[in-house]
Amino acid sequence: MAVYHLDRSTNFSHTMFLILGFPDLFDHRSLLIAPFLLVYVVILLANCLIMSRIWVEKALQSPMYMLISALFTVNVSCTTAIMPPFLISLATSVFRISLGSCLVQMFFIYLTVILESSVVVLMALDRYVAICKPLRYHDIMTTQFLLLLMMVCLLRGVLLVCPIVILVSKVQFCGSNIIRSFACENMVLLNLGCGDISKEQITGLYVRIFVSVCDGSLILISYMNILNTAMKIIRGPALNKALNTCSTHLIVAMLIYTCGFLSSIVYRIGDAIQINMQNLTSAIYFFFPAMVNPIIYGLRVKEIRVCLLKVYGKRKVNIKGILRDSNIDSISS
Repeated sequence: MAVYHLDRSTNFSHTMFLILGFPDLFDHRSLLIAPFLLVYVVILLANCLIMSRIWVEKALQSPMYMLISALFTVNVSCTTAIMPPFLISLATSVFRISLGSCLVQMFFIYLTVILESSVVVLMALDRYVAICKPLRYHDIMTTQFLLLLMMVCLLRGVLLVCPIVILVSKVQFCGSNIIRSFACENMVLLNLGCGDISKEQITGLYVRIFVSVCDGSLILISYMNILNTAMKIIRGPALNKALNTCSTHLIVAMLIYTCGFLSSIVYRIGDAIQINMQNLTSAIYFFFPAMVNPIIYGLRVKEIRVCLLKVYGKRKVNIKGILRDSNIDSISS
């Protein structure tokens, strides 16, 4: 394998990089194809299965299920931005990627990561309105308003990610051109840069802190108010249903933020942790929530579970009858 190194005093800057992905296992990389391909197939099938049911079933056209579908769309998009190039790199001796392609991949990865956090915030908002303002739910959480919120979240993501990508594009890469990871991440590329890269590092860190603190605080405040209201005004089965739905969203949020926090800590520690462990942590961050989220919602949300059972003919159910007293209507009553 050809490894390219250049003197750091030169004005040359790399425009082509080599993605290794788990470099310590280079001689056995082909063994990684099967598990990662399996993970990719599971993510695609599980997420697309539930999304298709949400799109097809008229009874699942409420804002909550639209947001679940949006979360799954983001999961599939993020995974697809990473997996195909990575699988190609595993199947070939060397996978070359241009700086432009690397920056495009970085943009989509971080955009989907921020959108994932934004969707979780919108889920908390949806549950807050449903439980704390049930009589006004259908007036507030309209399809138009939900689409407007999603567009705002998309715009926020673009505005936060663009400075990171622009700053990285201006870095001079005159050391090694080997990316010792499976994707073009901010810190991975910056570690190949020359000169002072503190501004680029701080920008990425500030964006991560801003998104985590801002979105995490909104989620925490929303669910604290939801819990307080639910305990006061909801009784019986409706209380159990409301708490079950909210706890499902909280489990997903905790999973996403925990994986993100773990990945950030591992990258900040740097050389103290083996590169393969850093890559494994990143893989868990990007792929584990996307693989587990459909299972969580499929098992814990009754309406989705019933629709899936209906499709496969395991139970004869009346979907509309079950949904008649679903979360919004039962809470409103």
